[in-house]
Amino acid sequence: MKLYYSPGACSLSPHIVALEAGIDLPLEKVDGKAKRTESGADFWQVNPKGYVPALVLDNGELLTEGTAIVQYLADLKPASGLAPANGTLARYRLQEMLGYINSELHKTYSPLFKPETPAEVRQERKEYLRKRYALLEGVLAKQPWLLGEHFTVADAYLFTVTNWAKPVELDLSGFPALLAFQKRAAERPAVRAALEAEG
Repeated sequence: MKLYYSPGACSLSPHIVALEAGIDLPLEKVDGKAKRTESGADFWQVNPKGYVPALVLDNGELLTEGTAIVQYLADLKPASGLAPANGTLARYRLQEMLGYINSELHKTYSPLFKPETPAEVRQERKEYLRKRYALLEGVLAKQPWLLGEHFTVADAYLFTVTNWAKPVELDLSGFPALLAFQKRAAERPAVRAALEAEG
């Protein structure tokens, strides 16, 4: 297997999951603007969608979309507890949380990274993010991780996406439970190792 990633991008999430699960996962860096891999390959030839993460499986098949990749990796090592068993309500709760982070947070950040985004759009997106984070603040005020007492792939994803708040100047000071979550996650050895590896 090989994971194509870009430093600071959402591909950090499967990188964390692989380390948490103890999966030896070779990485290849992608220049998101030039669409070239570290080895000089045309990234469009690797992933026709043109973005990371992209996971090339041992049989040569390509798996894309972070929410699918993190579940795939977790299912390779079920004893890791990173994803509840398929077919259980807990697994659907995990997918519910992954879907929420993907649609309500991840995609809302996108225009904030573009310098040409007008100030009023930036303000509106930041307000929208704070509304969406309010729901998660309520969850994290009651328990250490999104699904309860155990770190899961959803936590790796939330940590990754919420790390974008600082570079886009999104004030999250009104969310103490979320900030405590970020600190807890950042202290995990796998998270530290992934951040270090990606620079």
